[in-house]
Amino acid sequence: MSQFRNLIVSTALLGLSVSSLAMAQEPPITLGVQVPTTGSEATYGQDMFNAMQLAAEEINAAAGGLLDGRQIELVTGDSACDPQQSVNAASRLASREVVGVVGGYCSGATQPTLKTYGDANIPFVIVAANSTQLIPANPGNAVMINSTGDDQAKTALDFFEGKGIESLAIVNQGDAYSQDLANLTRDAWTEAGHEVAAFEYVNKGEQDFSALVNKIRGSGADAVFWTAYYADGGLLVRQLRQRGFQGTIAVGDGSNSPKLFDIAGQAAEGVFAFSNPTADFLPAAEQFIADYEAEFDSAPGPYAPLAYDGLQLMAWAIGKAGSTDADAIIEALNSADGQEWLAGPISFTPQHTLARSNFVVLEGQGGRWTRYAP
Repeated sequence: MSQFRNLIVSTALLGLSVSSLAMAQEPPITLGVQVPTTGSEATYGQDMFNAMQLAAEEINAAAGGLLDGRQIELVTGDSACDPQQSVNAASRLASREVVGVVGGYCSGATQPTLKTYGDANIPFVIVAANSTQLIPANPGNAVMINSTGDDQAKTALDFFEGKGIESLAIVNQGDAYSQDLANLTRDAWTEAGHEVAAFEYVNKGEQDFSALVNKIRGSGADAVFWTAYYADGGLLVRQLRQRGFQGTIAVGDGSNSPKLFDIAGQAAEGVFAFSNPTADFLPAAEQFIADYEAEFDSAPGPYAPLAYDGLQLMAWAIGKAGSTDADAIIEALNSADGQEWLAGPISFTPQHTLARSNFVVLEGQGGRWTRYAP
């Protein structure tokens, strides 16, 4: 990494700034980072913050900051994947008069913040949250750089058909992300002429899935699709295998964490995941991985590339706008026209969603995710 790294003020998630101590002549450009820093998804939040911190440091060091030397400063807001806490965090970030916000992991916690940021006319780059329910809630100040749930449902349909699956059990947790993905997959699956053997809802934090497993086994389902997050998904995968389910198991992108293997153990072998682009499978990410590991002494997680790209995209839009004027930045964000970033090209539909599908299929092998090769 650059020699200028020693000038950077590193922060923990409760810290405030990644700006350089040495270049303080101009007022900083303050960007909000809204991620879960507490709760069951805090691992993702830490990973996303780290990636954004890395991007900010690189811009501050290599380019001297933005707009003729103004350093980027990051201010965190903890969404905790909880709608009310997320709104409170968004209100606090808005009161700080941040120039823009980058983040958004859980769709259910991201959705209500769209009004808060919209009312304050704050540019918002949504990094990970991808429920289609975000689309009508977007006042137009936000863009989504992760493909939406309908793209993932299409990926799931193609995969299950490719495996010769005819009867599918779908399990969700009723939140904006997992229920949306479950509904989209159910509709695509039945429209393609296949059977949904079971369509089930479970509470978040549930520990004993024995009744659900018995119901799935009794349904005759050839495959199970878990559409929620890894913390509970790992338990379901383990209990499905322990209780004799031999069919295909797949999980959505909320469960593409390496921690699924810690929870599910050997049962995660042969499980499939529909995933956003992760660093290990991106040709352009080699230097990013090395820099991330050098900075944080750990490998980048599944949403690190998108988080890195989100901060870089916001900085690019500010530079293109030539000012911190919100309307100019929003216009610049929406003008992205296929520019290449770490996770691939970015351009947007009229609904402010990524204009391509970025989903890939992974397979659990040897205690880690590998790229699935049909």
